[in-house]
This record gives sequence, structure tokens and C-alpha cells, in this order.
Amino acid sequence: MKTGTSPRSTLLVRPAVVTRGGLVLMLHVGLDLSRTRVDVHVMNETGAPMLVTTAAPDAGGLASLAARIGAFEQPVTAAIESMTGARFVHDQLELLGWEVQVADAVKVKGLAPLAAKTDRIDAWVLAELSRRELVPAIWLPDPDVRAERERARWRLHLVRHRTALKNRIHAILMAFGHPCPVSDLFGAAGRRLLTGLALPEPWAGDVAAALRLIDDLDDQIADCEAALRRLGADHPYVPLLVTVPGIGPVLGYTIAAEIGDIARFATPKKLVGYTGLCPTVYQSGRRDHRNSLAKNGPKYLRWALIEAATHAARHPAYAERYQRTRTRLGKQRGARIARVDLARRLAEAIWFMLTTNKPFAPAGAVKPLAA
Repeated sequence: MKTGTSPRSTLLVRPAVVTRGGLVLMLHVGLDLSRTRVDVHVMNETGAPMLVTTAAPDAGGLASLAARIGAFEQPVTAAIESMTGARFVHDQLELLGWEVQVADAVKVKGLAPLAAKTDRIDAWVLAELSRRELVPAIWLPDPDVRAERERARWRLHLVRHRTALKNRIHAILMAFGHPCPVSDLFGAAGRRLLTGLALPEPWAGDVAAALRLIDDLDDQIADCEAALRRLGADHPYVPLLVTVPGIGPVLGYTIAAEIGDIARFATPKKLVGYTGLCPTVYQSGRRDHRNSLAKNGPKYLRWALIEAATHAARHPAYAERYQRTRTRLGKQRGARIARVDLARRLAEAIWFMLTTNKPFAPAGAVKPLAA
């Protein structure tokens, strides 16, 4: 007989504790998260469905779900795809005694391509991957690392807004035939130029409002950077990172936060792969085709390393390599690819520095194992 705790719940079976050879068997739960609900599929070790239901994606809804599945009196292991809100679900259910893995969404799609895709099917797929021990789990940072990442990413969020406002002002000037004759439109000379322009409304008002927002963002970004410098002084990685060419205290804090625990990368190639700065490879037989960058891993780490490479290109340790790569690949693509190449070298150098707890050594930067 079917029973349920809600109109969308289907309780298929409710056995007593299942054991095999004296060992308690696991329940495997797939969780598919959306804005308004979590679709849940519970199966036993044989793959038989035990419960198909939904729950609210808040603390109360997840506690209710754990209580309902707890009635089976069996240990629970669950899987949920990585997305916004997945870590909250992970944390809440682990506090309630579950073992929860957060799966890489792209890898899940590669492991289980489906002709039909619904939330219920996705939940079943995740439960099945858990049962077969095939969940492509990602590393979850602890609360301290999450807080570090949020501080660094909030600064970048503000910087992007400021850049968008500046670009809008430049576009308005171009639209009314006012090329920018100064190097910094938002410095003292540029502000005097903007004040003297006779733009029609509403564009004049837009420029004035954008300048006020830029001033406010400047203050907030300065506060963020001061906090990052202060916190970075006590960080175990930042004092080492600032010895790398092109990396200052703020960029060093950002890189340290995005890397997390360096011990999780067994080799420098593992760290480089995590940055997403490696090209995708399509190899079959004698064919070996390299395509665009993989771009997996945190985009903020990728940005920070490219930013550092832009400045490191002028450092004696890397200038020759940068110019050689740039010249070889030509004017159109050379500079961009040379920066990416340099960013990969910086990532390798960072791995050696953080694993050996030694600062950057310019004399060793030309050796293959140092950078």
C-alpha cells in the first residue's frame, strides 16, 4: 500500500532495517535542487526505489525530509549537483547525520547523458551514481575558506560594476563626438573635462549619476582592499605569494582564497589543471588536436593568474619567455596566448612555493621545476 507525507510523495516500501552479513546497508539519495523545491529519490543497495518525494529547500524542509527518511533506520549517503544553494543543502543534511557529496554538474552529464531530462530523473541519476560509488564529487572548502573567497569575490564584483559605469560614460562621449584627450578620464584632468561638456539631457544626468556611483564604489573598493591587506598579513600563503612577480597583497589574497588547501594538489600539473588554463585536447590515434581553454575551476583564480601574468611579463625572470612566445605566434594571437602560458608557469611556481613554504626565487624561475 502506498502512503505519503505530501501529495507529491510516493512511499514505495517501508521495510525494517536491512542487513547483509551483519552489516547495515545504506540508503542512497539523489537530490535535484531548484528555486522552489528539492526533488528526492531514495533507493536501497539493490537499486529499488524506497521513496520519491520533494522537499522545501530551507532548513525546516530539509529537517522534515531527514526525519521522514530517518524512519527507515538506515544510514544515508546522498548526492547533489553543484549549483547555487547546493552547499547550504549539503551543510544542513550533514548536520542531521547524512553523508552528502556535491557532484560536478558537467561530469554528471558526461557520465549519464539522457534522452529525457526532468528533475525527478536527475534525482534518480544522482542516487544511482551514489549507489555505484561513481559520484564525481568536488572539494568543498571549509567555512573559513568560503569567507575568504567571499571577501575577494565581493571586491571583484564591485570592480566590475565600476568598470561598467566607466565604459558607459566613454560610450556616451563617443556618441556625442567627444573623444577622450586625457589618459585617465576619471582623474583630476578628466573630471574637469567632464564638467565642462555640454551634453543634452538625459545623458548629462546619466553621466553625473554614474560619476557619483563611481565615487561611492571607489570608497567601497578601497575599504575592501584595506581589509584584504590586513587579513592577508596573517594568512599562511599570502606572504609567500607576494614574492611572485606580478602579485601584490590583494591579488595574493584572491589567489590564496581560490586555491584553498594546496595539499589537495598532488603535483603542479594538478593545480594548473584546476585553474582551467590548459587547452582542451581531442586525441585519437595519431591525431592530437588542441582547442580553446578548458576553463574549469574557479573563474576568479583564472582571472587572478592572468592579471598577475600581465605584470610578470615585464619581470626579468619571465620577460624573455613572454616575448619569445608572443613573437612566435604573431601580432593577432601572440600576446594573449603568451599571457596564458605565463599564467600556467606562475601556477606551477606557486605550487612549489606553497608546498615547500619557500618564497619565489628569481634565479630558479627559468628552470622547468621552478616555474
